[in-house]
Amino acid sequence: MKKASTRLSIIVPVLNEGATIAVQLAALQPFRAAGAEIVLVDGGSSDGTADLARALVNRLIVAPRGRAVQMNAGARASRGEVLLFLHADTTLPAAADALVVQAIAGGAQWGRFDVRIDGRHPLLRVVERMMNWRSRLSGVATGDQAMFLRREVFEGVGGFPEIPLMEDIAFSTQLKKIAAPACLREPVTTSGRRWEKHGVLRTILLMWRLRAAYFFGADPQQLAIRYGYAPQGKAPMAIAVFSKAPRAGETKTRLIPALGAVAAARLQRRLCLRTLDLACRAAHGKVTLWAAPDHRQRFFRAVQAQHGIELRSQAGSDLGERMANAFAAHAGPLLLIGTDCPALTEVHLAAAATALHDGHDAVFIPAEDGGYVLVGLHRPQPRLFEGIAWGSDKVMAQTRKRLVALGLRWIEPLVLWDVDRPDDLPRLAKLEGFAQ
Repeated sequence: MKKASTRLSIIVPVLNEGATIAVQLAALQPFRAAGAEIVLVDGGSSDGTADLARALVNRLIVAPRGRAVQMNAGARASRGEVLLFLHADTTLPAAADALVVQAIAGGAQWGRFDVRIDGRHPLLRVVERMMNWRSRLSGVATGDQAMFLRREVFEGVGGFPEIPLMEDIAFSTQLKKIAAPACLREPVTTSGRRWEKHGVLRTILLMWRLRAAYFFGADPQQLAIRYGYAPQGKAPMAIAVFSKAPRAGETKTRLIPALGAVAAARLQRRLCLRTLDLACRAAHGKVTLWAAPDHRQRFFRAVQAQHGIELRSQAGSDLGERMANAFAAHAGPLLLIGTDCPALTEVHLAAAATALHDGHDAVFIPAEDGGYVLVGLHRPQPRLFEGIAWGSDKVMAQTRKRLVALGLRWIEPLVLWDVDRPDDLPRLAKLEGFAQ
């Protein structure tokens, strides 16, 4: 391997990559031995990523979470004349350093590699060919393609736009105004985990929709939530969990014909425990369990002892009044969630919190059946939940009309599904922890 790589800094942004980071960085050691600088930028990992990586990099820094923010911080801390930005799940070809320096020496201002997706699904071959073809035709690159450029060019355009998604598209769009990219045909290999986890065709369609939406001016924050990524919240945010007691014959009554009263109550118990675990892991602030019919139930007392959360009883003539009372009991921004949505994740909670911190009056995650699985308010809105046909498929539609009438600014980043009817059970059975 040539010493030409002495001018090269390889910048790797990471977040909770402890399971694979040692292997990924081991693949970079030949470049390091040849003189390349390896800069790892940790976004606040909680799984020991930084400790595992420390001996395998030249520089390890910590930056606020966000791929663009982290890459910009790594660039500022690096010393190379040429910068290469590498995702933690992407592997460079053996002669990558020499190829990059050769392209730059030949007059290229910036460039990227072709990409190969690691995975057996035949559609992945189509995806990678389309990515490479589209990039060559459009002059726009993605982060998976290991973008590289001269330091002075990076500084000249001001680095990556610090947006939660599409930062690579926005960055390369700026770069191609300066010069066309050097499109290196030697491929990097990137993990196919997101395609295989969520389904290849489904991921392809999602990415097409997101890119089209971005092209037509959609807010990158909303796109990030739809993609499954959320920037770090700016301040603690309380979470209220609404739950019914898991009593046979009194809960999940629509599921009783399919499951029986006892099994339906057991499912309610599992859903409640999962939601509380989620809320406590998200750690946005105080977690309160609002119980029905009241918080003195033995189950709720046991949950309180396990999680150390506050218990309150739901009060009000209908769901709207009960929710309004919960928001009124909390002075600041609050996220309120039910226990019926096993698809809800920490990412969704973090993104909802960020939306409120960034100036929205409200955030909703609608449910497929016309209701919603999350509502967040920056401050109480006692009139918001008046006149809603609770339990119907018109809940979200009627709530939108109330939002407009009250002059509130809100966001609906995506739609999720919940468990309410027998038709929902096959989808539930596919989730970890709920398989029959």
